[in-house]
Formats: sequence, structure tokens, C-alpha cells
Amino acid sequence: MTQQLIREFTKPQLRTLRVEIHPGDVVRVMQKIKEGDKFRTQAFEGTVIAAKHGTGVTSTFTVRKVADGYGVERIFPFHSPMIEKIQVVKRANVRRAKLYYIRERAKRDIRKKMKQLRVPTTAPSEESRIE
Repeated sequence: MTQQLIREFTKPQLRTLRVEIHPGDVVRVMQKIKEGDKFRTQAFEGTVIAAKHGTGVTSTFTVRKVADGYGVERIFPFHSPMIEKIQVVKRANVRRAKLYYIRERAKRDIRKKMKQLRVPTTAPSEESRIE
């Protein structure tokens, strides 16, 4: 009985435009942002690493992207009125429901790149010394 009442109460808040999002997909989320009195639209593009809480009002999905060498994650509610549009840029076939391991993998890849960028310091040679 109470579950039915909850469904009746939350039904008007559900959005009808629902995109099928799965972990591993690259998505572009167009979100309204309020600045003063005005609203503007900002895109957040990244990989979906988790989708949680089913299909109800509380359902969310987590998107991760790397910006300036830092991993940035945002959790978006599916049925938020602040989300204008969700576009699936690329589909992926993954074998896990939650891709939290990507966090560690990204750290490892960044460390490898930093090691490659470091220039080894060498002592000045005898020829280059000025006396």
C-alpha cells in the first residue's frame, strides 16, 4: 500500500525523455546552470562509471572525465529538471556494472606520462665548463 502511494506521489516528477545509459558509455550531459538571474547551458562529457537506484525518482548516474590531468566525477540525477538533454556519444561493451577501477587505472596512466615527461638531469661535461 505505501509503495503504491509513493509511486503515485512521485509520478509527476518523473521525466518522460529517458535515455538508456549503461556503464562504459561516453555521454554528453547538457545541464542548466543559474548565474544570477539567468540560466545558461553547460556540457559535461565523460564516461559513465555507474548507474544506481533503478528507474525511480532517486535514480542517478556517475560520469567521469579527466580535465587538466585531474579526474573529475559528477553524479547526476536522471529525473532532475536541471538536466536539459543527455546524448550518448559512444557506446561501449563492458563486463562490469560499476567501473570504479578506472579511477586507479587513470592514476597509473598519468604517473607513466609524468615519468616520460621528466628529463633526466646529467652532470655538466668537462668540455662545457668555462674556466
